[in-house]
Amino acid sequence: MVQVMKEMDTYLSNFELLERELAGNRQPWIHRIRKAAISRFSELGFPTTRDEEWKFTSVAPLARIPFKPVGAHEGDGVDSLTFNQLKHFTLGELDCIRLVFVNGRFSGELSSHRPMSSGTKVSSLAAALDSHRDLLELNLTRNAGYQNHAFVTLNTAFLEDGAFVYLPAGKVVEQPIHLLYVSTSQKEPTVSNPRNLIVVGDNSQVAIVESYVGLEEGVYFTNAVTQIVAGRNAVIDHYKLQQESMEAFHIATLAVHQDRSSNFTSHSISLGGALVRNDVNARLDGEGAECTLNGLYMAAGQQLIDNHTRIDHAKPHCASHELYKGILDGNARGVFNGKIYVHPDAQKTDAKQTNKTLLLSPNATINTKPQLEIFADDVKCTHGATVGQLDEDAIFYLQSRGIGRKDARRLLTYAFANDIVSRIKILPIRAYLEETLLAGRSLSEVQEAL
Repeated sequence: MVQVMKEMDTYLSNFELLERELAGNRQPWIHRIRKAAISRFSELGFPTTRDEEWKFTSVAPLARIPFKPVGAHEGDGVDSLTFNQLKHFTLGELDCIRLVFVNGRFSGELSSHRPMSSGTKVSSLAAALDSHRDLLELNLTRNAGYQNHAFVTLNTAFLEDGAFVYLPAGKVVEQPIHLLYVSTSQKEPTVSNPRNLIVVGDNSQVAIVESYVGLEEGVYFTNAVTQIVAGRNAVIDHYKLQQESMEAFHIATLAVHQDRSSNFTSHSISLGGALVRNDVNARLDGEGAECTLNGLYMAAGQQLIDNHTRIDHAKPHCASHELYKGILDGNARGVFNGKIYVHPDAQKTDAKQTNKTLLLSPNATINTKPQLEIFADDVKCTHGATVGQLDEDAIFYLQSRGIGRKDARRLLTYAFANDIVSRIKILPIRAYLEETLLAGRSLSEVQEAL
């Protein structure tokens, strides 16, 4: 109990310091949201394995570390960075709009701007808090409520910066928008709380790429929240590539709200991090909406990667498709919990969910739990999960054709993951994953090189 109170006191003290630092710099409405959030966090505390949603993932190692926010007056590592150092993470020659954040703070010098069509906004959230209050006040806590999720609550309490993307009705952004979050090593463990708000109007279209990377090994904590609001007939392609330090903690929540006939597709790729938790919550709140969630997670050593998804079918005639694949080596652990929730009015729902896991080591483990909760009687819903190892007969067959055992295992692992990789439309991301999977090194060696 004493330890729990000490953990809470650290975050409460950090909050008081942030409030003093931002005194007079923010409008009262955002101050009220932060105050309500820290109050709620003091009630919730950190989740434990006694909570059903965290049954297989203990955050005790994270909670014990006194993470400290990087204050603006202390320096955030921007001055020591050059764009050349980021080339490995900028998706090669991809023609895109890029916003770069270092330790959670926007860097205009490292970002890539270009003229936008009338009404389209791509900026830091810190700037938008003042210039687009109406849009932010309407959407900022709309579909990522902090009342019951401790880490969303914590992110909201320390809400300061992130990305803001707004497309009015009838706009198409041809180039992807790349949100690159870079963490640098500090003298002591640090925490950043990036908040992304993406609002896409009726009949508009955009591709969003979120990257979370560590430039060097070190202990830090990234607690990210991304909110996406899709208007009628909006089309959104979303990609998340997580390559944190192998000592880092990464907790992320993606909350999606879809209107009538909108189409949302997400690809979640998790490679780095010591403890990783991805929560994806999508609400299909208009007839004819369609949602696709694809995920690939690769872990080795002592890593733990946890993926929790929930798709709410709230209106009739909606469809969802979900495919997550995991590759686990060494002593790595994986968790997949996918829930499809069909509300009473959501007749004619068509939902499919699949989770497949490949264990490359006898010491790797996976806890998988596909769920269906259906309260309508005219639906088509399926779910399934498989766990297995590489087929020794297939390995033997390849060896009989002159392929070495190591190469045979690598080819079969690539074939397992390719169902996800081939769905990625942005070529540099797909090429990077193909290179990783086809590399001659082991999975742990690949991750050490990130």
